[in-house]
Amino acid sequence: MSNSTPFPPVSGEFSTEQKEYLQGFLAGAVASGQLPFVGIDAQGQLTGDAAAGGVNLGAPPVEDSVFGTPIDDLCKPEVWKHELNGLDVWEKMVEHAEADRFPDDADCFRFKFFGLFHVAPAQDSFMLRLRIPAGIVTSTQLRGLADLADDLGNGRLDITTRANFQIREFKPKDIINVLTRVQDLGLTSKGSGADNIRNITATPTAGFDRDEILDVRPYARAVHHFILNNRDLYGLPRKFNIAFDGGGTISAAADTNDIGFFAVRVGEGVADIEPGVYFRVCLGGITGHKDFARDTGLLIKPSEAVPLAAAMIRVFAESGDRTNRKKARLKYVLDSWGFDKFIAAAQEKLAFDLVRLPREKCAPRHQVVKHGHVGVYRQSEQGLNYIGPVVPVGQLSTRQVRRVADLAENFGRGEIRLTVWQNFLLPYVPNAFTSSVEHSLERIGLTTKPSTTAGCVIACTGNQGCKYAAADTKAHANAVAKHLRGKKESDFPLNIHLTGCAHSCAQHYCGDIGGIATKLKDGREGYHIVLGGGMDNEQGIAREIFKGVGHDELPALVDRIVDTYQEKHDTGETFVAWTRRHSVGELQEMISV
Repeated sequence: MSNSTPFPPVSGEFSTEQKEYLQGFLAGAVASGQLPFVGIDAQGQLTGDAAAGGVNLGAPPVEDSVFGTPIDDLCKPEVWKHELNGLDVWEKMVEHAEADRFPDDADCFRFKFFGLFHVAPAQDSFMLRLRIPAGIVTSTQLRGLADLADDLGNGRLDITTRANFQIREFKPKDIINVLTRVQDLGLTSKGSGADNIRNITATPTAGFDRDEILDVRPYARAVHHFILNNRDLYGLPRKFNIAFDGGGTISAAADTNDIGFFAVRVGEGVADIEPGVYFRVCLGGITGHKDFARDTGLLIKPSEAVPLAAAMIRVFAESGDRTNRKKARLKYVLDSWGFDKFIAAAQEKLAFDLVRLPREKCAPRHQVVKHGHVGVYRQSEQGLNYIGPVVPVGQLSTRQVRRVADLAENFGRGEIRLTVWQNFLLPYVPNAFTSSVEHSLERIGLTTKPSTTAGCVIACTGNQGCKYAAADTKAHANAVAKHLRGKKESDFPLNIHLTGCAHSCAQHYCGDIGGIATKLKDGREGYHIVLGGGMDNEQGIAREIFKGVGHDELPALVDRIVDTYQEKHDTGETFVAWTRRHSVGELQEMISV
């Protein structure tokens, strides 16, 4: 019915003309199945099935669905979210804490909205995953987290590949205490799990990087707080990652995210664009599915990053697949729609026009320094440095955490930067104290000496803390690093990534050398080995070279791979370039000899 058509209330007497109009309207509605049987008697009153229950004639019943997907077609987690929003389970969590009881499957999923993961059967306990925008944490917060891990957890903090912390082995009775203590520290875990936007990452040297184009910290924090305060940005079809790259020395791995904002500079005389600093927008990164974020051509002002991110997230929420978890990430919307349709849908939600500019019209950016997260480097402010130690597979004891907090206060400004490479940076260290800080880190087991082979060995949680993993990736990565450290170096830095399952939390397809865990026929834990992956200026998906390598054979195989590269690569040729100019068969033959 048109808004201009008068429609009297359903009461009292109707004229003959009105009765005829209503009879026709209701007959059509009944025939279409939108209404039960209805009629109008001689006095103009409703009759039939709708008479008792009442019918809103102005608005036919809406099909029970989630963004157009019928409830019966939803996958199980979507049904759970429809039945009870994960943001509304605080009272349930209180009940479970009081009863010291683990949740059922549905509530186990919903509790992830608060960053709480029941990680059975790997561990019959909870893991807490935090949100630390841009990976910036204070010394006071570090000590508070160390106290929390000692009092209620396992006495350890794990740095993740999204530049935040996980703390493990909490009992159900403690979960409310855990959450409130985190909030008392000025931190949060809200939305860090399930189908939500994960920790917002950024270039870890933002604000003091000598080569950066833009300090991206304010934009990462702005997106973080916008998400926290907008309920409709939770409960997406699947998880969602956002990163900001300021053009600095250390990679933020932004090209592996659903949305990557890359700072660029535009010079004079380029189209109708005012000279200055902008973000280029890349979409659809999900390297576990062998895809990097692709440049959309969009060029936006930094101030437009938050509204554009929100618009794109909302389009994804409305259009993502809620029936098939394996096809629910943003990549699959883009594959189905294409970039132009997706961007047009986002444009409808914005108050400003989106602009495109070819990438080559922007000034070339500074290339990242591979392994720039390990060692001592000068900052933009004269006389100050940042220091990055190797943190073996990202694990820190609470003793180490407290000592790092002391160093940050005594020699810096009480600030620590976490990186996506599972380590941290101590910034603002004066020239006169760099050696003292290095020696102090060495004394607690954290070397700052760069190693081309052992300086970046990344591992996911593994089967000691994750039910999906097929191997103890942390232990096996440590074994590889220990084997290589001090014994084996290559002409160029190598990244080694071990991941436990197809979710690829350690991004094995992006490593120079990568491995995805598998169970071998003899029952041992092993890996399929891939070579030649890279990010940023080395961007590319690694190719599988060896299948079913036992974990005990892995250190020797990596040793042999490095030796072969050293022997056969051309002068100035990186590992990535060397692997990519050879076929899989050629690499197998050379390395297996």
